[in-house]
Amino acid sequence: MSASKRIFGILLLLLLFSTSTSIAQKSKAQLQKEKQENLRKIQEAEKILAETAGKKKNTLGQLNALNQRIKTQEDLIGSIRKEINLLNEEIEENNQIIASLEDDVKQLKKEYASMVYAAHKANSGFNKLTFIFSAKSFNQFLMRLQYMDQYGKARKKQAEQISKVQETLSSQILLIESKMSEKNILLAEQLEENKSLFSLKQNQNQLVQNLQQQEKSLKQDLEERREAVAKLDKLINDLIKEELEKARKAEKTVTDASVKLSNEFADNKSKLPWPVSGFVSQKFGRHNHPVLKGIVVQSTGINIQTKEKEKVKAIFNGEVRTVAFIPLVGNTVVINHGDYYTVYAGLKDVLVKTGQKVTTGQELGEILTNKDGVSELKFEVRKSVTALDPQQWLNRN
Repeated sequence: MSASKRIFGILLLLLLFSTSTSIAQKSKAQLQKEKQENLRKIQEAEKILAETAGKKKNTLGQLNALNQRIKTQEDLIGSIRKEINLLNEEIEENNQIIASLEDDVKQLKKEYASMVYAAHKANSGFNKLTFIFSAKSFNQFLMRLQYMDQYGKARKKQAEQISKVQETLSSQILLIESKMSEKNILLAEQLEENKSLFSLKQNQNQLVQNLQQQEKSLKQDLEERREAVAKLDKLINDLIKEELEKARKAEKTVTDASVKLSNEFADNKSKLPWPVSGFVSQKFGRHNHPVLKGIVVQSTGINIQTKEKEKVKAIFNGEVRTVAFIPLVGNTVVINHGDYYTVYAGLKDVLVKTGQKVTTGQELGEILTNKDGVSELKFEVRKSVTALDPQQWLNRN
């Protein structure tokens, strides 16, 4: 392979590497953003856990907060692992480039040595001037003169190419050393986070064991909670059915504003803001009890565990249809959005009243914190009387 083709190959390799590096940098930036978001969630989970762990009594709320803390820790470790894998790929690419550059330096030096040797051999019998002026014709004289000029430029270019490749090689070696250092830092960070995860899981196992010893109390609390939620469901269903019946008897046609509101609500599926910060402590539908074996829990909405004194906000424009209080649940606000309804149960104070128009993000009240230090919002989304999974409607960020 000629020197020019080899240099072209090196430049092409470096171009491809720079392109892959820019893509990798973008991925790295995304991973670091993901890592920062996980750290934010860890801080939030720590605050929620601290509020529940501050009570002497072990509770499901404390277990839920600990489970969330473990999940965020696992997500953080996952982000670090992805960063390490990305670095491994970059290091491997660098190693390939370094190997190629080292081979090219050898070849270029070999070719340069051959040129020097050939020149020395040619000069051993006569010097350049003798070679030029021994031409038999003027045209041959010009050709020899041109040849010597080109030969000199070729040797100079070859030397410059060797220098350029050596500089690139040195920069690649420095780059890989930097990436190896970065990788070692991440490996140490991963080790520390794994230790934290191990400790959290030990606490989790101990808490579950303690709660299992409170089976009788947990079953009683569960039954009381079921009765309170049943009252809430009846309240919501009766309200919606009453509105539908009134509309039917009055043969009332649906207004353009109501249709528009329904369509706008539906169009924002998976984009709606969360009513309160925190994490989902109980999912929608049927699922096993986190402690009691053989017990299945049925939920028409989700529970969002949050921090004390957090403000609960409306997720979309609408009109307050009712404000009610239910023991063990707290104050409840039901908002109409055309064909859709949202339910916010578990408020300490309420800032809105029946018939009031509300807008997206408007504060409805402050979250209720129970005697065990648990602050939890029961949130529902319904289309008429049909309960929908709220997590499919809320922003997934």
